[in-house]
Amino acid sequence: MDILYHSGTLFIVIGVLFFLSGTVGLIRFPDIYTRLHALTKADNVGLGCVVCGLALQSGSWVLTVKLLLIWLLVLIASSASCHLIASSAMQKNIKPWTRP
Repeated sequence: MDILYHSGTLFIVIGVLFFLSGTVGLIRFPDIYTRLHALTKADNVGLGCVVCGLALQSGSWVLTVKLLLIWLLVLIASSASCHLIASSAMQKNIKPWTRP
């Protein structure tokens, strides 16, 4: 049981690092399209790691299934919202960034 708890903690820390990298991408990347890419990829993987860590620490199959369903719903919502934002940016003729 102790090894599962520490493995879960490791997964949570890795997930937080993915969230941090997505935040850095949001701040540092030049345009909306690259920012969306950084956020959706890093946040989905980060949440997956956090869910995995919490599932290892939970000790309950019911709670683990609920966590996985939450992750699935967030994946769907994240993809849909990213697509809508990118479509809106394209309709407003916001051009993707190119190297000068």
